This record gives sequence, structure tokens and C-alpha cells, in this order.
Amino acid sequence: MISLPKVVLVVCDGMGDLPNPAFNGKTPLQVAKKPNIDRLASEGICGLLHSVGGGRVPGSDTSHLALFGYPPDRYYTGRGTFEALGAGLNLERGDVAFRCNFATVEKEGEKLIVKDRRAGRIGDEDAKQLAKVIDGLEIDGVKVIFKHTVEHRAALVLRGKGLSWKVSDVDPHDAVGVPILTAKPLDETPEAKKTAAVLNALALKSYELLSKHKINVERAKKGEPQANIVLPRGPGIYENVQSVQERFGIRAACIAGGALYKGVAKYVGMDVHEVEGATGKVNTDVMAKGRAVLAALKEGYDYVFIHVKGTDNCGHDGKFEEKVKMIEKIDGMIGLLLENAGKDVYIALTADHTTSCIKKRHSSEPTPFALWGPGVRVDDVKKFDEFECAKGGLGHLQGIDVMPMFVDLMDKAHVYGS
Repeated sequence: MISLPKVVLVVCDGMGDLPNPAFNGKTPLQVAKKPNIDRLASEGICGLLHSVGGGRVPGSDTSHLALFGYPPDRYYTGRGTFEALGAGLNLERGDVAFRCNFATVEKEGEKLIVKDRRAGRIGDEDAKQLAKVIDGLEIDGVKVIFKHTVEHRAALVLRGKGLSWKVSDVDPHDAVGVPILTAKPLDETPEAKKTAAVLNALALKSYELLSKHKINVERAKKGEPQANIVLPRGPGIYENVQSVQERFGIRAACIAGGALYKGVAKYVGMDVHEVEGATGKVNTDVMAKGRAVLAALKEGYDYVFIHVKGTDNCGHDGKFEEKVKMIEKIDGMIGLLLENAGKDVYIALTADHTTSCIKKRHSSEPTPFALWGPGVRVDDVKKFDEFECAKGGLGHLQGIDVMPMFVDLMDKAHVYGS
């Protein structure tokens, strides 16, 4: 039996960056010592990737949808859906899902003022206990499903008749010292009005219940921020979509730590493999992830997606040198894959977006992309970074170009036309 080629896609979240004057006008990729990543580029073909199109600032959710071959303009129905799926919640058609923070608020008159959006980055064990207070509530005939994920983060699902995802957030995002927001319907439908009312009632109910909880009483005694409210944001509605198996004829696996990335992968029908030490933080065990990729290939998967979050965290925090170290950790994992994946395996490396250590946010600049494997048209690029890859033979790729290219490499593509 002939063995068809396989593909591994390595996405290092937010790995792209901008020249930093404090580091001789270089990016973390230019500074990092990364012999294996540079080998992948020098023995492969390179380019630049605009994950959601030129000039657009990519979200992590929309960029991964595009990379998986699902145009976001058609398939994106809000981030909350992916957070809930990634948290391990089973969704039903019509469920409205949100990503949430446990936060610290203080009551001033009739207003609840946000003091800490992350409740002092509350620990997992305390947050799990507090989540049990919210899970299972019912408001106006709507069931509340709530699950803690990591630190202060959680996923919320509203299940019931007549709901809509066209509502605004309760979470004021990066602002502190301001009141929590009042969720508003974003259209005139009864469903949006009902959902906004339920969301507002839930926020107030969570404050009432969590403020009295013994964990928060103890935190207050210790001078620690209380996790005394739940702040939902990023609504999404669950709809069934064709899986990657149905659309592309491939069996696909996901190796990731963060709930969002597991959720997007699960949404499109990938098998999510849990890996011990995969935390979704800078302390994630990248070598364990690499070994999980090799195991998935041996299990017969055609396509394995591996996600590393730490580079994005460093960008958001403005930590240039930590981002360099994270890239160097990833380099070891790339070396493991290059040496052990097999001669019939293609390895692609990229980022879903640029996260600038200067701007501390996502930005619209394209990210480097490299493809290594049997028979690729090797170009003249010798190093993997934002400037060298711009000279590569792949030119400028759109996110939605990537999966069709992989499907062809796996010998599963169909001729367009006759």
C-alpha cells in the first residue's frame, strides 16, 4: 500500500514582530539563535502570510479559521463558540457562548466599578470552585453552563429558546476604574433583547453569589483581589459546519494548550489530543508537544496542527527578550520534527498574526511562512524572519490559500475545471 504524504502545520502565535529600536532595529526572530528553524527555511520555500487578508488586523480565531480553509467572512460566528468547545463543553445548535473573566469589582452607589479584570490572576483551584456557583443557574428559562479554563478565564454557554448572539459585551476589556458594561441588543429582534437581559441578570447574580463565597471572604482577609463577578464577552452562536474530513478528505489532529485553538480545531472536526505540560503559556512543554505530533503521525493522521501560545504572550506584555527565548525553545521542537517526522512529511512554520512588542497588540503586518519537505522548490532564503522570507518563492500568501496547498501536497486535491 502506497503511503501518502502528510503535513504538519506549526503555528507560533504572534511570532511576527516589528523592528525594535531598543534592540538595534531588529525583531525577535532576527535576534534569536534558531538553527533548526533557519534550516527549515533554507532547505524549503518561504513567503509572507496575510492570514485574513492584507491590511486587516487578524484575530486569533479568524486567522485559524482561514488557515484551516474556512473563510472567516462566511464561517465566523463569534469567539465564544470556540472558547466553549475548547473548554470541553458540548454545544447544541442555537447555543450562545461567551468567553469570560473572573474579575474584581467594587460597588460605588448603584455602579459596579472594575478594579482588576483578572482578579489578581486567581489560581486554578480557587477559580474551579467559584465556577461551580455559576454553573447550573437558570435565568428566565435559560440554562447557564459555565466552566473554568485557565487562571481567571472561563467559558459560558446560554441554552434555551429564542436566543441571539447579536449582543454587546459586559466586560469593558482593558479598562479599569470604570463601571461594568450593560449588555445591549445589537439588533431589534426579540431574541437579541432577551439575550441581553439574561446576560445582564447573570452578571448581577454572579456578583451577589460570588461576593459571599468563602474563597472570596478569605481572599479579602489576605488583601487579595476578590473574584467577585463574571464578565462575559465575545458572543458566538453554534452552528454545524462540514468537517475537514468531509471537505478535504483528511484525518486531522490538533496539539494545543489554549482553549481557543482547541475550540477552532474541534469546530472544524479535528481530533484534539491532550498533552501533559501543554499550558498555553510561556512555560508550556514544547518538546512534549513535538513528541505528540510524532505520535499522531504514527497513528495515521494526514495532517497535524500544533499551536504554541508563548510568543504571543510575550508580545502582548512587551517582553522582547522573553520572546527571543521562547523562539529558541520552539527551535528545539522544530529540530525534533525535522529529524524524526519522516521523509514523506511536509513541515510548515508560520504565525497566525504579528504581535508587536512595541505596540503590545496584534497588527496587520504579514508573518513569515516556510514550507519544508520532499520535492519543494527550494528558494534562496537562508534565515526565517520577517525580512528574509519576503524574498521567498511563495510570495504573499492569504490564509485561505494554505489548506488547499496542503491538500495538494497530500495528493488529495481535485483539478479545478477540466
